[in-house]
Amino acid sequence: MIAFVFPGQGSQQVGMGKALAAQYPVCRATFEEADDALGEPLSRLCFEGPADALTLTANTQPAVLAVSVAVCRLLASRGARPAMLAGHSLGEYSAHVAAGTLSFADALRTVRRRGRYMQEAVPVGDGAMAAVLGLDAEAVARACADAAEGEVVSAANLNAPGQVVIAGARAAVTRAGARARELGARRVLPLPVSAPFHCALMQPAQKRLEPELRSLVVSDPDVPVVANVDAEPKRDAASAIDALVAQVSAPVRWEAVVRRLAASGVQLYVEVGPGAVLSGLIRKIDRRFDAVSVGDPEGVAAFEARLLEQPAG
Repeated sequence: MIAFVFPGQGSQQVGMGKALAAQYPVCRATFEEADDALGEPLSRLCFEGPADALTLTANTQPAVLAVSVAVCRLLASRGARPAMLAGHSLGEYSAHVAAGTLSFADALRTVRRRGRYMQEAVPVGDGAMAAVLGLDAEAVARACADAAEGEVVSAANLNAPGQVVIAGARAAVTRAGARARELGARRVLPLPVSAPFHCALMQPAQKRLEPELRSLVVSDPDVPVVANVDAEPKRDAASAIDALVAQVSAPVRWEAVVRRLAASGVQLYVEVGPGAVLSGLIRKIDRRFDAVSVGDPEGVAAFEARLLEQPAG
C-alpha cells in the first residue's frame, strides 16, 4: 500500500519545480494554473526567487503547495494511485487537493491568506520556535509547563522520537529550551521562522481563517487524509474542514500520523513535493519504514522504478 505525504513550510528552495515544468507538460500547466489563480507569477518566484521573497510565509505556502500539486498530477498521469494521504501542516492542504476535497485554485488562495494571517497574529520578534532534540514528548511538555510563567509555550510539531518543536512567546521559548536541557535534551536549536506556528498564539489567525474555510465549495475526499490534529483519517468534507481549522493553533502530530498510516497497512511513503524533510522524519520514526522523495525529474524516475517493484494493492 502506498501513501502520498506532502511537505510543509521549510521545504522551499529557489529553483523548485523548474526542471519539472521544463520536462513535463502537466507540471507546466499546473504552474500556469497557479499563476492564473493568484493573478501573479508564482511560478517565477519558485523557479527564480529571490530567496527572501520566497521565504515570506504568504508566498512560501502557495509556492510549496503548487510544486506538490504539480508533482502529484504528474505521478497520477503515470498511474500512481495512493491508498492514503497526509501532509505536514501546510501539506495537509496539498493532500486535500490531491483527494479532491478542495480545488487547486481555492487551496492556493486560502493558504496565501493563511500565511498572512499567521504572520499577522503575532508581531515579528515577539514569538519564536525551537527544535528540542533528544528528549521525549512528555519531558518536553514538562519543560514548557515549568517555563511558561504565564506566557504561551508548548509543543508545536511532534515530528519523531526525540524531535519536538516548541513554539510560543520568545522569552518563554528561551526558558523552556533551557529547562529542556536541564531535563536531558541533547540540543535545543532556535528555528529561523517569522511566527510561532501551531500554538495558542495562532488563535487570532484561526478565527480569521475559519469562516473562509467553511465558505469554500468542498467535496468528500476520494482518498482518506490523515489529519495533523488527531492522526485520524478524514473521509468526509465536514471533518476535513474541521481538521484544517483546528490545525492552525494545534500541534502537528506527525509521528502519530505516520504510525496511523503504518497501522493501516502503508508500506511505501512517497514524499510528494520539494525537499526530503518528511522522508527523513519517517525513517527516524521507524528505520523499517520505506520512504522516497519525489520533487524533481530524478525523483520521478526513481519512484517509477520503485513502483515496478511494489506489489499491487
